[in-house]
Amino acid sequence: MTSNTLTDREALYCLCHVPGFGGVTIRGLKDTFGTYLSAWRVKPQELQKSGVLTERRAEVFQESRKHESAWRKEFAGLAQKNIRVIAECDPDYPTRFLPYKDRPAALFVKGSLPENEVPSVAIVGARACTEYGKEAAGFYAGELANAGVNIISGMAAGVDGYAHRGAIERGKPTYAVLGCGVNVCYPRENYKIFHAMEENGGILSEFVPGTCPAAMNFPMRNRIISALADAVIIIEAREKSGSLITADFALEQGKEVFALPGRANDPLSGGCNRLIQGGANMLLSPSDVLEFLGMKYERKLTIHKFSQNRLAKNENLVYASVDSRPRYLEEIAALCGLSVTECMEALLKLELAGLVFGTGNQYYKKAE
Repeated sequence: MTSNTLTDREALYCLCHVPGFGGVTIRGLKDTFGTYLSAWRVKPQELQKSGVLTERRAEVFQESRKHESAWRKEFAGLAQKNIRVIAECDPDYPTRFLPYKDRPAALFVKGSLPENEVPSVAIVGARACTEYGKEAAGFYAGELANAGVNIISGMAAGVDGYAHRGAIERGKPTYAVLGCGVNVCYPRENYKIFHAMEENGGILSEFVPGTCPAAMNFPMRNRIISALADAVIIIEAREKSGSLITADFALEQGKEVFALPGRANDPLSGGCNRLIQGGANMLLSPSDVLEFLGMKYERKLTIHKFSQNRLAKNENLVYASVDSRPRYLEEIAALCGLSVTECMEALLKLELAGLVFGTGNQYYKKAE
């Protein structure tokens, strides 16, 4: 049962339901009328006089207030669903959001939020990614998570899901920002990931619980992904893709962007290659990101017995060109007669197999 007295937090929850109301609008109403409660209960003539909303938006607002009773019942049941409401005035609201005017007025959270003092990296990319993209997403997420970095992504199919898995498989926390309600698992194929993050990490959204996935929601959530991160990694993206929207938000927010290079004629690498051409960091090793964060890369190698016959042609060529002393990427490419991009792909696979490792600044050596 809900009490007769509407609280300020309940009023905020109601404001978050109003169609078209985002953080900027809700904050404007609160600043004008003093509290969320005062904003929600403002008289029509006062609202009109304030000029905060257009006439059409004011009409939508007035119509929405008819749902107050239903929304208060929803609010009362959130705790039972393990959903928390974090208002921007709360002490646990992410401090990384505070510099941005379009920050959410409230976050809905299952699990926990990334700790403000722990380095965070977002890893995003193509939904229909290649095996190369899957391997890279899991590898970089796992290595960075193991080094003490929080992994942020959007739980989409493809790269996002493999990035979350990379952290989960190491037993490390990872965080998903959804384009729907936090009680809606989308896509369904990520059901196990969704529940793993409730236990170790968290799921968050600015959309009220129960909100269904909608195309317009995903670009909005991308700004939250980049805002939560100190750096953003793009792994496989077409020249026009949602991942590049995240990269654009990251650049606007002053975040560092890293892109995984790929073949020049591969459509799924077009976006990444274009980012690199435009000045983004070329991602060649976890140490590239960790050095930016001021952290050391100390990979614990697991060497497996192998036969060179099991390696593909390019990997064989590259492995034969790597020495026990660090060699520069372009030197390795020249020795094996491959392009830098082909050499980079082979090195990544060899690194995943524990046969070589990057020592930083595009230098690689054989694992001992």
